[in-house]
Amino acid sequence: MQAATMKAIVLTRYGSPLNLQLQEVAIPNLKDNEVRIKVFATTVTKADTMMRKAQPFISRFFLGFFKPRNAVMGTGYAGKVVAIGKEVTKFSVGQEVFGETGVTFGANAEYITLTENAVIVPKPAEMAYEAAAPITDGALTSLNFLKNLGKIQAGQKVLINGAAGSLGTAAVQIAKYFGAEVTGVASGKNEDLVRSLGADHFIDYTTTDFTQTGETYNIIYDTVRKSSFGKSKPALTPQGRYISPVLNIKLLLNTLLTANSKGKKALFSATGFLPHPVLLELLEELLQIIDAGKLIIIVGRRYTLAETPDAHRYVDTGHKRGNVVINIANA
Repeated sequence: MQAATMKAIVLTRYGSPLNLQLQEVAIPNLKDNEVRIKVFATTVTKADTMMRKAQPFISRFFLGFFKPRNAVMGTGYAGKVVAIGKEVTKFSVGQEVFGETGVTFGANAEYITLTENAVIVPKPAEMAYEAAAPITDGALTSLNFLKNLGKIQAGQKVLINGAAGSLGTAAVQIAKYFGAEVTGVASGKNEDLVRSLGADHFIDYTTTDFTQTGETYNIIYDTVRKSSFGKSKPALTPQGRYISPVLNIKLLLNTLLTANSKGKKALFSATGFLPHPVLLELLEELLQIIDAGKLIIIVGRRYTLAETPDAHRYVDTGHKRGNVVINIANA
């Protein structure tokens, strides 16, 4: 019997968006402890484009050294359970869910197959699939960074660099939820968006360098790594924290060198590598924030599955507004 197939975005080799191809691939066989999900919406993120390029180079040690070990792209997804293995007890056929696949990737496809203990969360009935799919990128990462690394507290001054992107739009709202005084940094054309999300102050990076204003912050969350710990130190309070999810050698060294410092620190976390129970706990907290009306997911652009290379080109510009969603099927 011929195996059932699905459409998926396959990375044929590291590098250009031209290496992303829409192909027919086999739907994996369902194991006893697995859940098969029909994907209605998935995402393209900055992390996806870095994985496409195998950047930083050290990432090849877990992505595949010469070519991708898992060639179907994508991590964030939202969809509906269409089949379950005989040992599955947490989910049922027809249930609406969202989550992320982590380093197994595979979300830029019509179906994904995951173990029931993977990062799978019931989707609130009133939430659109395209709003649920990006939660595990910008919102999840920003909650981890602000709460667990930044140790955010009410009354603190927090600066969000890249406040109009996926991580930034979530971070502005999450920081306000925790009671911080928030300054958003983005291009001037995005000021209305950033202020509408709750930012108390706005800096247009095209005209003003936030490190040179004389203001200091308890937390500088550099979502786009357009600055650095060294450049940002004058803008940190004596025990301020510079946090960024975009790793390079300089940030890694600064993180190691300041690990035991009682003063200014540089901090990094690979959120997607946290244990699944930790990620699920963070997602539960995010759903509570969303339910309280304190966090909305901004979708900036929408593409079809076949247009995924175009989505990568857009994210590569470095001027992404909100989240980039791939709508695969109508709900």
